[in-house]
Amino acid sequence: MSLLSTSLKRPISVLVLVAGIVTFSVMSALRIPIDIFPRLNSPVIYVIEPYGGMSPAQMEGFFATRMQDQFLYIGGVRDISSRNVQGLTIVKLAFYEGTDMAQAAAEVAIQVNRAMKFFPPGALPPQVVRYDASSVPIGDLVFSSKTRSLKEIHELAVTRIRPLFSTVPGLTAPPPIGTNSRTIVINLDPGRIRSMNISPDEVVRALAANNAMTPSGNIRVDNTTYITTLNSLEDQVSDFGRIPVITEGHRTIFLSDVATVQDGSDVTSGYALVNGSRSSYIPVVKTADASTWDVVTRLKAKLPEMRSLLPDDIEVNYEFDQSVFVINAVESLLFEGGLGAILTGLMVLLFLGDWRSSVIVIITIPISIIAAVLGLSLAGQTINIMTLSGLALAIGVLVDQATVTIENIHQHLEMGKPKKEAVFEACKEVALPLLLILLCILAVFAPSFIMTGVPRAMFLPLSLSIGFAMTVSYFLAQSLVPVLANWLMKAHSHKPHRPDAQPSRFDRVRAGFVAQTDRLLNRNKLIIGLYGIGILVLAGAGFALIGKDMLPVINTGQMVIRMKTPDGTRLERTEERVGELLTLVDEVSGGNLAVSSAYVGVVPTNYATSNLYVSTSGTNDAVIKVGLTKGFRTNMQDLKERIREAVREQMPDLTLSFEPADLTEKLMSGGASTPIEVQVAGRDMKQIAGYAHRLVDSLAEVPYLRDVRILQPLNFPVINIKLDRQRLAMMGLNIQQAARSITASTSSSRYTEKNQWLDQQAAYTYQVQVQIPEYDMQNLSQLREIPLVAGQSRPVLGDVATFSVDTLPGEYDRTGPRRYVTVSANVHHRDLGTATQAVNQTLSKLGETPKGLVTEVKGMSSLLTETLDSLQLGLGIAVLVIFLLLAANYQSFRLSFVVLSTVPAVLVGAIGLLLLTGSTLNLQSYMGIIMSTGISVANAILIVTNAERLRWVYRDLRKAAIDSVGLRLRPVLMTSFAMIAGMVPMALGTGEAGEQVAPLGRAVIGGLVASTLAALYIVPQVYVWLQRRATYEDPSLLPAPVTTPVADTDYDPQPVLPESYEKHSL
Repeated sequence: MSLLSTSLKRPISVLVLVAGIVTFSVMSALRIPIDIFPRLNSPVIYVIEPYGGMSPAQMEGFFATRMQDQFLYIGGVRDISSRNVQGLTIVKLAFYEGTDMAQAAAEVAIQVNRAMKFFPPGALPPQVVRYDASSVPIGDLVFSSKTRSLKEIHELAVTRIRPLFSTVPGLTAPPPIGTNSRTIVINLDPGRIRSMNISPDEVVRALAANNAMTPSGNIRVDNTTYITTLNSLEDQVSDFGRIPVITEGHRTIFLSDVATVQDGSDVTSGYALVNGSRSSYIPVVKTADASTWDVVTRLKAKLPEMRSLLPDDIEVNYEFDQSVFVINAVESLLFEGGLGAILTGLMVLLFLGDWRSSVIVIITIPISIIAAVLGLSLAGQTINIMTLSGLALAIGVLVDQATVTIENIHQHLEMGKPKKEAVFEACKEVALPLLLILLCILAVFAPSFIMTGVPRAMFLPLSLSIGFAMTVSYFLAQSLVPVLANWLMKAHSHKPHRPDAQPSRFDRVRAGFVAQTDRLLNRNKLIIGLYGIGILVLAGAGFALIGKDMLPVINTGQMVIRMKTPDGTRLERTEERVGELLTLVDEVSGGNLAVSSAYVGVVPTNYATSNLYVSTSGTNDAVIKVGLTKGFRTNMQDLKERIREAVREQMPDLTLSFEPADLTEKLMSGGASTPIEVQVAGRDMKQIAGYAHRLVDSLAEVPYLRDVRILQPLNFPVINIKLDRQRLAMMGLNIQQAARSITASTSSSRYTEKNQWLDQQAAYTYQVQVQIPEYDMQNLSQLREIPLVAGQSRPVLGDVATFSVDTLPGEYDRTGPRRYVTVSANVHHRDLGTATQAVNQTLSKLGETPKGLVTEVKGMSSLLTETLDSLQLGLGIAVLVIFLLLAANYQSFRLSFVVLSTVPAVLVGAIGLLLLTGSTLNLQSYMGIIMSTGISVANAILIVTNAERLRWVYRDLRKAAIDSVGLRLRPVLMTSFAMIAGMVPMALGTGEAGEQVAPLGRAVIGGLVASTLAALYIVPQVYVWLQRRATYEDPSLLPAPVTTPVADTDYDPQPVLPESYEKHSL
C-alpha cells in the first residue's frame, strides 16, 4: 500500500506521527550547537620547542631539522613546515583529510621523543598541540588593576582563574598573555662582581650548590615513623641573599654582596596593552567541535565565580566577544527566513485565491524546517550560517512540493470530481513527478559528499539541511497535505460552461502564454539557435567580467593591525609607537575607537603555546586588535586606506599591514596573515631575499595591492662575539665556561642551570635565575667587561673575544628541505581572483625563476583556486547525475536534454544579477547557482512530464507542447515567484549576516528569473525539436503480456472492515 493510500486511510495516525516528529525536532533544536561556520576539518599538529637565547639559525639547526627528519616516519603527513625565531621553534604538520588524528598525535609524540636525543643539554620536552582551523580565539578575558603590578595580576590569573577554564566544556586553557611568569631573579651588580673578581657563572654554580632540590626520607624511632624534612631549598625569597658565593680565607662573599634578590619575573620580552595600558589577558579559545555560543555563554556564567576568587581591586572583563556576531548572524538569518516564509505564503494566496489552500501550504514549511534541524543534529552538524542559509533556501523548494499538490487538487476539483476522489487522484498523479523533482534537487547537492577540504566543510552542511527539509516535505506532500486538503478545502461547485462568461485574470494570462508558445513554435529552429548563441555569449562575457572571492567582504567594525618598527627596535620604543598609532587610528576614525588590545614584542618562551594565538618575530613587532563603537558605520576598506595614508605622512618609519579580524576571515584564511602570499623557497638565503625584494617592488606597482612586504625580518642587527679558543686555553678556560658567563649576563641562567624555589603557601614552584639587569648591559664596553674567572680581575670577555656588528635574518622559515621567505599583500576594493591573476602575471613578467628557487602562491589565493575548481567540478557532476536520473525515469536521453536546456539560463541569470548588484562569484553565490539549477530542473520536469503524457493522449506533438505550458503555468509561476519572494530578504543583505549571505539570495533570484523564462519559452521549443522523430512504441524490451482467463473464486483478499472504521478513512 502506498504512502498516499495509507495516509488517507489512517488520517489520525498521520497527525500523531507529525506531532511526534515536531516534538523531537523542537527538543533537538533547543540542544543543537550554534556557531558562525561549520567545523572546518583541517587536521594540523603543532610541535613547539622553546630555548631562551638561541639564535634563529640555532633553533632551526638544533631543533627544527631534527624533528622534521623524524616526522618523515609518520603516515598521512601532507606537509611539514617550521618557523624559527630567537628562542622558539614551531613545527607545523598538516595531515591529509580523514587521517586518524589521535593516532597521528601519538606517532608525533613518539618521534618527538626520538628527536629529543639530539637536542642540546637543558632543552625542555617539546609541546605537541592538536589544532584545527576552527580552534580560533573567540574573545579575550582581560585582567586590569589600578593598584597592582602586572606580576601580581598575572600570578592570580595563572593560579586562580586559568584552572576554572577546565570546568567549561569546549574551552581550552591557554596561559595568560601580557607579562612573563613569576621568577626569583638574582640581579647581579656588574661593578661589584668585577671589583670582587667574581664571574656570573660562579654565582650560578653557588646558587645551584646551596639551593638544591633533594627528596627527604623517613626515620623510625620506637613505634613512630617520622618524615625527615630538609631545608635544602630556601624558605623565603629574602633568604637567598645569605647564600655564600666564595670564601677567601676567613672572608665569605654572600650573594647579597654582589646582587639583589627580587621576587619578580623573567626577562621582559613583550607586553600586552589593553586600551593603551599594560595588562594581562587569557585568549578564550574553543575546541574545534564546540559551539561558540555555548562556550561564551558558559564562560560568562562563570565570571561572577572568577571575580569572587580575585581581590576587589582587580577587574575581569570579556572583550572582543565573537559570539555577538554569531548570535546576530543567526537571528538575522532566522528573521530573513521567517519573512521569506510569510512572503511565500502571500504569493501562494495570490495565485490560488484560497486562504485554506495557503494555510495548508504554509503549515508544511515550519514542520519541514524543524524536522530538518533534527536531521542535522543526528548528522552531527551545528546551526550556523551555512545550515541556516540552506534552510532559508529550502523554504522556496518546500513550497514547490505542497504547491504543486494543492494546485493539482484544484484542477481536479474544477473538473467536478467529489473532494475525496479529487484529492486522491490529484496527489497520485503528481507523486512520481514530485519524487523525480526531489531526487533531481538532491542530486544537485550529491557532489558535496565527494568534495574535500573547505568546499566540503562549507557545502555539505548546506546540502544536508536542504536534503532533510525536502525529504520531509515530500513525505508531507503525500501524507499531511491530502489529509488537510480533505478536512479544510471545499468542493468546487461544478457550473456548466457559458460561452459569454468572462475569463479570470489568470486565465487571460494563461491564454496569452499559450498563444505565444503557438506562434514561437513556427520559428522553432531560429529560437533555439538564438538561445544557444545568446547563452554562449552572455555566459562567456559574464564569467570574464565577474570577480571571484572566497566569501563576500563584510564590515564587522573590527580590524587587526600588524605594526613593525625597524628591525631590532627596542621593546620600550615599539610600545611607545603602538600608543602613537592607536591615537592616530582614533583620530582617523573620528573618535570612534571603542576598545583596543595589543601585544608588543615576543611571547615569553615559557608560554610558547601562546604563539599559536599571538605570532610575532621580535621586539619590533606588534599585533593590535581594534574595535570601533557600535553605532559607527563606515566602509572598513576605506577606513584602512585612510589609516595607511595617515601613517605614511605622520609615521613613515612604520610598516603596516591589516590581518583577518572577524571569525569568518580567520577561519577562511587558514592561518595566513593576508589574502595574497607568495612563498619564495630555496637553499641560499641571499638568493631568496634578492628575488623576494624584486617581487615586492613589482607587486607594489599593482594599483589595488596594499601592504606589500616580506613577512620575515631579514636584517635583524646582531653583535657577533668571536671567542679565541687558543687564548681561552692559555688562560685555563674553555668555550663552555665563557659561554655560561655570557648567557647569564645577556639573558639569564634559566636554560643553563635549572633551579627552583617552592612557595609553600601557594604550593607552586618558581624558577630561580641569575642575570645582569637589562639596563646595566647597554653597550659594547659593558659587554667587554664581563668577568670570566672567579677571584681574578682578568681575563674579562674583551680579552678573549672580538666583537662586530652585523645583520642577519631574525627568522628562518622552512618547508621540507628548503628555507623560504613570504611576500604578502592585501587587496583594496578588488576581488581576490583578479588580484591572484595579477600576482601570477607579475611572476611571469619577472622571467624564469632563478635556478635553485621555487615560487608558490599560497594563502587564500590557493584556497580560492582549489575551492572554485571543486565547485565547478561539483556542478558538472550534479548536471551529469541529473541527466542520468532523468534518462532512467523517461527511458529517453532526448527528454533528459530537454529538461536540462534550462540550466544554461540559470548561469546567465545568476551571473547577470550578481554583476548588476556588484557581487562576486564566491562560495555563497556558487551555492545559489547550484540551488537554482535544481529548481530550474524541477520546473522543466513539470512541463516535460505533462507534455509527454499529453503526446501519448493526443498523438500530436505540437498540441501536447502547447497544452503542457498552459496546464503547468500556474505551478511553475507559483514555485518560482514563491522562491523569489522568499529570497528577497536574504538578497537585500540587511541583517548582521546580510552581507555574508546576500550573494546566495541574489544568485538564486537571478537564476530563477532566467530559468523560469527558459522553462516557459525555450523548453517547449527544444521538446518539439528533439521529439519530432519520437515514436509511440513502448520502450520496454519485454514481450507483450499474454491475457489468460482468471478462475472464478469467492475469495476476497480485502478484509471486511467495520463501518465505524471506514467512515474515518479519507
